[in-house]
Amino acid sequence: MQFSLATRGQNARLQVLGGAGNATARVYQACRRRSGDLVAGGKCATARADAPSGRADGNRRESDPARQSFVSAFTQALQDLGWHAGRNVRIDYRWGAGDADKIQSFAREFVEQKPDLIVGHTTPVVAALKQRTSTIPIVFTQVSDPTGSHFVDGLAHPGGNITGFTNLEASMGAKLMELLKEVAPQTSPVALMFNPATSPDSWSYFLKPVEAAAPLLKMAMVAAPVHNPAEIEHIMVSLAREPNTGLIVLPDIFILAHREQIIALANRYRLPAAYAYRLFPASGGLMSYGTDLHILRDSGTSCMP
Repeated sequence: MQFSLATRGQNARLQVLGGAGNATARVYQACRRRSGDLVAGGKCATARADAPSGRADGNRRESDPARQSFVSAFTQALQDLGWHAGRNVRIDYRWGAGDADKIQSFAREFVEQKPDLIVGHTTPVVAALKQRTSTIPIVFTQVSDPTGSHFVDGLAHPGGNITGFTNLEASMGAKLMELLKEVAPQTSPVALMFNPATSPDSWSYFLKPVEAAAPLLKMAMVAAPVHNPAEIEHIMVSLAREPNTGLIVLPDIFILAHREQIIALANRYRLPAAYAYRLFPASGGLMSYGTDLHILRDSGTSCMP
């Protein structure tokens, strides 16, 4: 499958829709396939030839500095490949902030505008887009299980109109549990925090490896589903009442959007917590195990999706 950013002329429109953190769009880089065609990696973006003026709506900008760095890397990589906002590409961004309803609304908006290309970040974003189009090219990043989610036929031959990058592995949940055991040997039970509305496969993707690891590590496991900030606080208070309780925070766009609250509460109640992203310990969390997004972002512009 080969995609070209501009399919109807010299100019193109690129709209970016994200789902994680305060920005549901996270772009690591723009890449050239070996065929030479441009593939944009990251958030949710679309490209159109009839709107050359680059813009990002002021009320839809991402304020999170961590997300801004990814946007900067994305636009810089496009410039390195000859695509300049306002000259030959228009880039529109939408930020879902971990809100499932916003993601659905923005996905509908993008598809109705019939762009040349959409770049979608995270599983819920791509799922929303897939429901609405089978023809507009979609490039995804940060999707946990693209085959299990039926976005692609296979990793080697994606088929259809969707291709992209995945940097998450189901077994990382078990590794987080191992790390908690090493840091705090008496920890048990371990609560797994996730949002059923935004977690991949309603969190089942990460569940099986954790369930298999728990008895081997002599650790009990409990689910800690959350849907809003109030539930996050309620869960944390409840966990703090139980001695030796630990916390694993699973990769989830809602969780990422509310990481400051989660970190602050875990620290306040002295809960040993393991996270899936470096962003968490960088913001004061205890530890993380997972893909280094900065390495992905800075790894260059020559890659295979």
